[in-house]
Amino acid sequence: MGTRSQNEKKYGQWDDLPGGRRRYRLEIAGRLGWRARHLKEVDANENTLRFWQEIFDDQGRLVEMHEKFPVDKGHRKV
Repeated sequence: MGTRSQNEKKYGQWDDLPGGRRRYRLEIAGRLGWRARHLKEVDANENTLRFWQEIFDDQGRLVEMHEKFPVDKGHRKV
């Protein structure tokens, strides 16, 4: 768990959601044209509700998701 300022600094982009929640985004470029997006959804007190990764191929298509929190579900092909 981080504070609002820590999450803003780490992720850089976010959306305000209903009920004071937020969804933070971090884009990561891969070496072979693929990219990943880390997403973290928090409540109004910045407690993590959900954390997951989305993996995109070199054409920008979503190919995998990996939900890590609250339960690690492993990589899942889309």
